[in-house]
Amino acid sequence: MSINQQSYAYGAQKSSIREIAAYGARRKAQIGAQNVFDFSLGNPSVPAPEEVRESIQRNLSLPPTELHGYTPAAGYPATRKAVADSLNRRFGTSYGTDELYMTCGAAASINIVLNAVVNPGDEVIVISPYFPEYRVWIESAGATCVEVPADPATFQIDPDAIGRAVGDRTKALIVNSPNNPVGSVYSLQNLEDLAAVLRDREAALGTSVYLIADEPYREITYGAEVPWVPDVYDRTLVCYSYSKSLSLPGERIGWVLVPTTNPDHDELLPAVAGSGRKLGFVCAPSLFQRVVADCVDVPSNVEAYASNREALTSGLSRLGYEYIEPQGAFYLWVKALEPDAKAFFLKAREQELLPVPSDSFGCTGWVRVGYCVSHETIVGSMPAWERLAGEYAR
Repeated sequence: MSINQQSYAYGAQKSSIREIAAYGARRKAQIGAQNVFDFSLGNPSVPAPEEVRESIQRNLSLPPTELHGYTPAAGYPATRKAVADSLNRRFGTSYGTDELYMTCGAAASINIVLNAVVNPGDEVIVISPYFPEYRVWIESAGATCVEVPADPATFQIDPDAIGRAVGDRTKALIVNSPNNPVGSVYSLQNLEDLAAVLRDREAALGTSVYLIADEPYREITYGAEVPWVPDVYDRTLVCYSYSKSLSLPGERIGWVLVPTTNPDHDELLPAVAGSGRKLGFVCAPSLFQRVVADCVDVPSNVEAYASNREALTSGLSRLGYEYIEPQGAFYLWVKALEPDAKAFFLKAREQELLPVPSDSFGCTGWVRVGYCVSHETIVGSMPAWERLAGEYAR
Protein backbone atom coordinates (compact mmCIF):
# COMPACT_ATOMS: atom_id res chain seq x y z
CA MET A 1 0.00 0.00 0.00
CA SER A 2 1.15 3.57 -0.66
CA ILE A 3 -0.18 5.17 2.54
CA ASN A 4 1.89 5.54 5.70
CA GLN A 5 1.38 2.32 7.64
CA GLN A 6 2.34 3.79 11.02
CA SER A 7 -0.28 6.51 10.67
CA TYR A 8 -2.83 3.95 9.48
CA ALA A 9 -2.14 1.79 12.54
CA TYR A 10 -2.58 4.68 14.97
CA GLY A 11 -5.83 5.68 13.29
CA ALA A 12 -7.18 2.14 13.17
CA GLN A 13 -6.30 1.36 16.80
CA LYS A 14 -7.65 4.64 18.20
CA SER A 15 -7.30 5.81 21.80
CA SER A 16 -9.07 3.59 24.33
CA ILE A 17 -9.89 6.70 26.37
CA ARG A 18 -11.65 8.34 23.44
CA GLU A 19 -13.32 5.10 22.40
CA ILE A 20 -14.86 4.84 25.88
CA ALA A 21 -15.88 8.51 25.77
CA ALA A 22 -17.54 7.96 22.38
CA TYR A 23 -19.41 4.94 23.78
CA GLY A 24 -20.50 7.09 26.71
CA ALA A 25 -21.86 9.76 24.36
CA ARG A 26 -23.91 7.15 22.51
CA ARG A 27 -25.30 5.72 25.76
CA LYS A 28 -26.25 9.17 27.03
CA ALA A 29 -28.21 9.74 23.84
CA GLN A 30 -29.95 6.39 24.32
CA ILE A 31 -30.81 6.37 28.03
CA GLY A 32 -30.19 9.93 29.26
CA ALA A 33 -27.02 11.61 30.46
CA GLN A 34 -28.08 11.33 34.10
CA ASN A 35 -27.99 7.53 33.82
CA VAL A 36 -24.44 7.23 32.44
CA PHE A 37 -21.41 7.76 34.69
CA ASP A 38 -18.61 8.62 32.29
CA PHE A 39 -15.23 8.95 34.03
CA SER A 40 -13.14 8.54 30.88
CA LEU A 41 -11.93 11.92 29.61
CA GLY A 42 -9.80 14.45 31.48
CA ASN A 43 -12.23 17.15 30.34
CA PRO A 44 -12.64 19.78 33.10
CA SER A 45 -16.21 20.34 34.24
CA VAL A 46 -15.09 23.42 36.18
CA PRO A 47 -15.83 26.53 34.08
CA ALA A 48 -12.99 28.72 32.93
CA PRO A 49 -12.36 31.59 35.36
CA GLU A 50 -14.32 34.82 34.91
CA GLU A 51 -11.06 36.55 34.02
CA VAL A 52 -10.87 34.41 30.86
CA ARG A 53 -14.29 35.58 29.68
CA GLU A 54 -13.39 39.19 30.44
CA SER A 55 -10.13 38.87 28.51
CA ILE A 56 -11.89 37.36 25.50
CA GLN A 57 -14.50 40.12 25.45
CA ARG A 58 -11.86 42.81 25.79
CA ASN A 59 -9.72 41.37 22.99
CA LEU A 60 -12.69 40.99 20.65
CA SER A 61 -12.73 44.78 20.34
CA LEU A 62 -9.34 44.73 18.59
CA PRO A 63 -9.21 45.30 14.81
CA PRO A 64 -9.88 41.98 13.04
CA THR A 65 -6.49 41.88 11.33
CA GLU A 66 -4.80 42.38 14.67
CA LEU A 67 -7.00 39.88 16.52
CA HIS A 68 -6.98 37.10 13.92
CA GLY A 69 -3.68 37.61 12.14
CA TYR A 70 -0.63 35.39 12.31
CA THR A 71 1.55 35.79 15.37
CA PRO A 72 5.34 35.32 15.26
CA ALA A 73 6.12 31.62 14.88
CA ALA A 74 7.16 31.30 18.53
CA GLY A 75 4.26 33.41 19.78
CA TYR A 76 3.64 37.00 20.78
CA PRO A 77 6.64 38.48 22.62
CA ALA A 78 4.26 40.06 25.15
CA THR A 79 2.71 36.67 25.95
CA ARG A 80 6.07 34.95 26.28
CA LYS A 81 7.29 37.76 28.52
CA ALA A 82 4.18 37.47 30.70
CA VAL A 83 4.76 33.74 31.12
CA ALA A 84 8.48 34.21 31.82
CA ASP A 85 7.76 36.91 34.39
CA SER A 86 5.22 34.67 36.11
CA LEU A 87 7.68 31.77 36.29
CA ASN A 88 10.37 34.09 37.62
CA ARG A 89 8.08 35.36 40.39
CA ARG A 90 7.05 31.85 41.38
CA PHE A 91 10.36 30.01 41.18
CA GLY A 92 13.00 32.69 41.65
CA THR A 93 14.35 32.20 38.13
CA SER A 94 15.53 34.64 35.47
CA TYR A 95 13.90 33.40 32.26
CA GLY A 96 13.41 35.75 29.35
CA THR A 97 11.07 35.97 26.38
CA ASP A 98 13.34 33.94 24.14
CA GLU A 99 13.30 30.88 26.43
CA LEU A 100 9.61 30.27 25.67
CA TYR A 101 7.84 28.91 22.60
CA MET A 102 4.02 29.09 22.55
CA THR A 103 2.29 25.91 21.40
CA CYS A 104 -1.06 24.32 20.58
CA GLY A 105 -1.35 22.66 24.00
CA ALA A 106 0.74 20.06 25.80
CA ALA A 107 0.47 17.52 22.98
CA ALA A 108 2.20 19.96 20.65
CA SER A 109 4.69 20.89 23.37
CA ILE A 110 5.82 17.30 23.91
CA ASN A 111 5.90 16.52 20.19
CA ILE A 112 8.03 19.60 19.59
CA VAL A 113 10.47 18.71 22.35
CA LEU A 114 10.76 15.07 21.29
CA ASN A 115 11.44 16.03 17.69
CA ALA A 116 13.97 18.60 18.89
CA VAL A 117 16.09 16.17 20.89
CA VAL A 118 15.73 12.60 19.56
CA ASN A 119 17.20 10.99 16.47
CA PRO A 120 16.00 7.75 14.84
CA GLY A 121 17.07 4.81 16.96
CA ASP A 122 17.14 6.72 20.25
CA GLU A 123 15.17 5.57 23.30
CA VAL A 124 12.82 7.59 25.51
CA ILE A 125 11.90 6.28 28.96
CA VAL A 126 8.38 6.62 30.37
CA ILE A 127 7.32 5.73 33.91
CA SER A 128 4.39 3.33 33.88
CA PRO A 129 1.56 3.83 34.34
CA TYR A 130 1.79 6.71 31.86
CA PHE A 131 -0.38 8.76 29.51
CA PRO A 132 -0.84 6.44 26.48
CA GLU A 133 -0.16 9.09 23.83
CA TYR A 134 3.46 9.32 24.99
CA ARG A 135 4.16 6.10 23.11
CA VAL A 136 2.55 7.43 19.92
CA TRP A 137 4.54 10.65 20.05
CA ILE A 138 7.83 8.93 20.89
CA GLU A 139 7.48 6.43 18.06
CA SER A 140 6.40 9.15 15.64
CA ALA A 141 9.66 10.95 16.41
CA GLY A 142 11.55 7.81 15.36
CA ALA A 143 12.48 6.70 18.88
CA THR A 144 11.65 3.62 20.95
CA CYS A 145 9.40 3.90 24.01
CA VAL A 146 10.93 2.15 27.04
CA GLU A 147 8.55 1.50 29.96
CA VAL A 148 9.95 1.54 33.50
CA PRO A 149 7.42 0.77 36.27
CA ALA A 150 6.94 3.20 39.11
CA ASP A 151 7.49 1.98 42.65
CA PRO A 152 4.47 -0.34 43.10
CA ALA A 153 3.97 0.65 46.74
CA THR A 154 4.12 4.44 46.39
CA PHE A 155 3.85 5.13 42.64
CA GLN A 156 6.85 7.42 43.01
CA ILE A 157 9.73 7.11 40.54
CA ASP A 158 11.99 4.08 41.08
CA PRO A 159 15.45 5.63 40.50
CA ASP A 160 17.26 2.27 40.61
CA ALA A 161 14.98 0.86 37.92
CA ILE A 162 15.58 3.98 35.83
CA GLY A 163 19.32 3.54 36.25
CA ARG A 164 19.11 -0.02 34.94
CA ALA A 165 17.08 1.14 31.93
CA VAL A 166 19.35 4.02 30.88
CA GLY A 167 21.69 2.86 28.12
CA ASP A 168 23.79 4.44 25.42
CA ARG A 169 20.68 4.92 23.24
CA THR A 170 18.67 6.70 25.96
CA LYS A 171 18.03 10.29 24.93
CA ALA A 172 15.23 11.41 27.24
CA LEU A 173 12.93 10.57 30.12
CA ILE A 174 9.39 11.98 30.49
CA VAL A 175 8.20 12.84 34.00
CA ASN A 176 4.58 13.86 34.58
CA SER A 177 3.85 15.36 38.01
CA PRO A 178 1.12 15.68 39.19
CA ASN A 179 0.68 12.41 37.42
CA ASN A 180 -1.88 11.22 34.92
CA PRO A 181 -3.25 8.58 35.59
CA VAL A 182 -2.34 8.04 39.28
CA GLY A 183 -2.48 11.54 40.76
CA SER A 184 0.88 11.14 42.51
CA VAL A 185 3.26 14.09 42.94
CA TYR A 186 6.95 13.26 42.79
CA SER A 187 8.65 14.52 45.93
CA LEU A 188 11.76 16.68 45.89
CA GLN A 189 13.81 13.83 47.35
CA ASN A 190 12.49 11.42 44.72
CA LEU A 191 13.44 13.81 41.91
CA GLU A 192 16.86 14.47 43.44
CA ASP A 193 17.50 10.72 43.61
CA LEU A 194 16.45 10.43 39.96
CA ALA A 195 18.72 13.32 38.97
CA ALA A 196 21.68 11.71 40.72
CA VAL A 197 21.09 8.45 38.84
CA LEU A 198 20.83 10.25 35.51
CA ARG A 199 24.05 12.19 36.12
CA ASP A 200 25.85 8.99 37.10
CA ARG A 201 24.66 7.21 33.96
CA GLU A 202 25.58 10.19 31.76
CA ALA A 203 29.09 10.16 33.20
CA ALA A 204 29.45 6.40 32.82
CA LEU A 205 28.16 6.32 29.24
CA GLY A 206 29.49 9.64 28.00
CA THR A 207 26.01 10.64 26.80
CA SER A 208 23.38 13.29 27.55
CA VAL A 209 19.91 12.46 28.88
CA TYR A 210 17.15 15.07 28.80
CA LEU A 211 14.37 15.25 31.35
CA ILE A 212 11.06 16.31 29.76
CA ALA A 213 8.75 17.67 32.48
CA ASP A 214 5.13 17.41 31.35
CA GLU A 215 3.21 19.70 33.72
CA PRO A 216 -0.39 20.45 32.67
CA TYR A 217 -1.65 19.59 36.17
CA ARG A 218 0.92 21.63 38.14
CA GLU A 219 -1.70 23.99 39.61
CA ILE A 220 -4.15 21.24 40.65
CA THR A 221 -2.88 19.83 43.96
CA TYR A 222 -4.29 19.05 47.39
CA GLY A 223 -1.59 20.35 49.70
CA ALA A 224 1.38 18.70 47.97
CA GLU A 225 4.29 20.81 46.78
CA VAL A 226 5.28 20.27 43.14
CA PRO A 227 9.07 20.76 42.81
CA TRP A 228 10.35 22.88 39.93
CA VAL A 229 12.23 20.26 37.93
CA PRO A 230 14.83 22.57 36.31
CA ASP A 231 16.09 23.36 39.82
CA VAL A 232 16.80 19.66 40.34
CA TYR A 233 18.23 18.60 36.98
CA ASP A 234 19.90 21.01 34.57
CA ARG A 235 19.19 19.16 31.33
CA THR A 236 15.42 19.74 31.66
CA LEU A 237 12.79 21.06 29.25
CA VAL A 238 9.32 21.96 30.52
CA CYS A 239 6.06 21.40 28.63
CA TYR A 240 2.87 23.10 29.79
CA SER A 241 -0.77 23.55 28.83
CA TYR A 242 -3.63 25.73 30.10
CA SER A 243 -6.16 22.99 29.33
CA LYS A 244 -6.48 22.02 32.98
CA SER A 245 -5.41 25.07 35.00
CA LEU A 246 -7.74 27.48 33.13
CA SER A 247 -10.20 24.81 31.86
CA LEU A 248 -9.32 25.51 28.21
CA PRO A 249 -8.78 22.06 26.64
CA GLY A 250 -10.53 22.98 23.41
CA GLU A 251 -8.49 26.12 22.85
CA ARG A 252 -5.15 24.25 22.54
CA ILE A 253 -2.76 26.70 24.14
CA GLY A 254 0.47 26.01 26.03
CA TRP A 255 4.23 26.48 25.87
CA VAL A 256 7.69 24.93 25.89
CA LEU A 257 10.36 26.34 28.18
CA VAL A 258 14.07 25.88 27.47
CA PRO A 259 15.55 26.96 30.82
CA THR A 260 18.65 29.12 30.84
CA THR A 261 20.20 26.60 33.24
CA ASN A 262 20.11 23.86 30.60
CA PRO A 263 23.72 23.39 29.40
CA ASP A 264 22.47 22.82 25.82
CA HIS A 265 20.28 25.93 25.90
CA ASP A 266 21.87 27.65 22.89
CA GLU A 267 21.38 24.59 20.65
CA LEU A 268 17.99 23.66 22.04
CA LEU A 269 16.34 27.01 21.35
CA PRO A 270 16.71 26.77 17.54
CA ALA A 271 16.02 23.03 17.69
CA VAL A 272 12.68 23.68 19.40
CA ALA A 273 11.85 26.41 16.90
CA GLY A 274 12.86 24.18 14.01
CA SER A 275 10.84 21.29 15.39
CA GLY A 276 7.77 23.51 15.59
CA ARG A 277 8.37 24.57 12.02
CA LYS A 278 8.88 20.99 10.84
CA LEU A 279 5.69 19.77 12.52
CA GLY A 280 3.62 22.80 11.55
CA PHE A 281 3.14 23.84 15.19
CA VAL A 282 3.78 27.54 14.62
CA CYS A 283 1.72 30.63 15.46
CA ALA A 284 -0.32 29.19 18.36
CA PRO A 285 -3.93 30.50 18.52
CA SER A 286 -3.63 34.28 18.59
CA LEU A 287 -6.70 35.12 20.69
CA PHE A 288 -5.72 32.69 23.41
CA GLN A 289 -2.15 33.85 23.46
CA ARG A 290 -3.64 37.21 24.47
CA VAL A 291 -5.85 35.49 27.05
CA VAL A 292 -2.80 33.76 28.54
CA ALA A 293 -1.00 37.09 28.84
CA ASP A 294 -4.00 38.49 30.73
CA CYS A 295 -4.65 35.44 32.92
CA VAL A 296 -1.20 33.96 33.49
CA ASP A 297 -1.50 34.23 37.29
CA VAL A 298 -5.22 33.45 37.66
CA PRO A 299 -5.56 30.53 40.11
CA SER A 300 -7.28 27.23 39.30
CA ASN A 301 -10.53 26.31 41.01
CA VAL A 302 -8.97 23.47 42.97
CA GLU A 303 -11.75 23.54 45.57
CA ALA A 304 -14.24 22.02 43.14
CA TYR A 305 -11.90 19.13 42.34
CA ALA A 306 -11.12 18.68 46.04
CA SER A 307 -14.84 18.34 46.75
CA ASN A 308 -15.19 15.76 43.97
CA ARG A 309 -12.14 13.90 45.25
CA GLU A 310 -13.60 13.71 48.73
CA ALA A 311 -16.99 12.50 47.49
CA LEU A 312 -15.43 9.83 45.30
CA THR A 313 -12.83 8.52 47.73
CA SER A 314 -15.14 8.47 50.73
CA GLY A 315 -17.86 6.75 48.73
CA LEU A 316 -15.57 4.08 47.29
CA SER A 317 -13.92 3.53 50.67
CA ARG A 318 -17.29 2.75 52.22
CA LEU A 319 -17.83 0.17 49.48
CA GLY A 320 -14.45 -1.51 50.06
CA TYR A 321 -12.58 -0.35 46.96
CA GLU A 322 -8.82 0.18 47.15
CA TYR A 323 -7.17 3.17 45.50
CA ILE A 324 -4.13 5.42 45.55
CA GLU A 325 -4.82 8.69 47.37
CA PRO A 326 -4.30 11.39 44.70
CA GLN A 327 -2.02 14.28 45.64
CA GLY A 328 -2.80 16.20 42.47
CA ALA A 329 -4.54 16.21 39.07
CA PHE A 330 -8.13 14.89 38.97
CA TYR A 331 -7.90 11.13 38.55
CA LEU A 332 -8.38 8.28 41.03
CA TRP A 333 -6.34 5.11 40.44
CA VAL A 334 -8.65 2.35 41.62
CA LYS A 335 -7.69 -1.30 42.10
CA ALA A 336 -9.82 -3.50 39.86
CA LEU A 337 -11.73 -6.24 41.66
CA GLU A 338 -10.06 -8.87 39.49
CA PRO A 339 -6.62 -9.11 37.84
CA ASP A 340 -7.99 -8.44 34.34
CA ALA A 341 -8.71 -4.70 34.18
CA LYS A 342 -10.49 -4.99 30.82
CA ALA A 343 -12.83 -7.66 32.17
CA PHE A 344 -13.51 -5.48 35.20
CA PHE A 345 -14.26 -2.54 32.91
CA LEU A 346 -16.78 -4.61 30.94
CA LYS A 347 -18.61 -5.48 34.16
CA ALA A 348 -18.48 -1.83 35.19
CA ARG A 349 -19.93 -0.86 31.83
CA GLU A 350 -22.92 -3.10 32.49
CA GLN A 351 -23.66 -0.76 35.41
CA GLU A 352 -23.17 2.29 33.13
CA LEU A 353 -19.85 3.06 34.84
CA LEU A 354 -17.12 4.13 32.42
CA PRO A 355 -13.65 4.20 33.97
CA VAL A 356 -10.58 3.49 31.81
CA PRO A 357 -8.81 0.12 32.22
CA SER A 358 -5.13 0.38 33.11
CA ASP A 359 -3.83 -1.73 30.20
CA SER A 360 -3.62 1.32 27.95
CA PHE A 361 -1.52 3.07 30.61
CA GLY A 362 1.10 0.35 30.57
CA CYS A 363 0.10 -1.85 33.52
CA THR A 364 -2.61 -4.29 34.58
CA GLY A 365 -5.13 -4.57 37.38
CA TRP A 366 -6.35 -0.97 37.81
CA VAL A 367 -8.79 1.56 36.35
CA ARG A 368 -8.53 5.34 36.06
CA VAL A 369 -11.56 7.25 37.30
CA GLY A 370 -11.59 10.89 36.21
CA TYR A 371 -13.29 13.05 38.82
CA CYS A 372 -13.26 16.22 36.72
CA VAL A 373 -16.96 15.49 36.11
CA SER A 374 -19.92 17.16 37.83
CA HIS A 375 -20.34 16.55 41.54
CA GLU A 376 -23.79 15.14 40.79
CA THR A 377 -22.26 12.48 38.53
CA ILE A 378 -20.01 11.26 41.34
CA VAL A 379 -22.80 11.17 43.93
CA GLY A 380 -25.21 9.57 41.48
CA SER A 381 -22.69 6.87 40.53
CA MET A 382 -22.38 5.37 44.01
CA PRO A 383 -25.30 2.89 43.69
CA ALA A 384 -23.71 1.63 40.46
CA TRP A 385 -20.33 1.19 42.18
CA GLU A 386 -22.14 -0.68 44.95
CA ARG A 387 -23.85 -3.01 42.48
CA LEU A 388 -20.51 -3.62 40.77
CA ALA A 389 -18.87 -4.57 44.07
CA GLY A 390 -21.82 -6.85 44.77
CA GLU A 391 -21.14 -8.75 41.53
CA TYR A 392 -17.75 -9.77 42.97
CA ALA A 393 -19.12 -10.58 46.43
CA ARG A 394 -21.28 -13.45 45.19
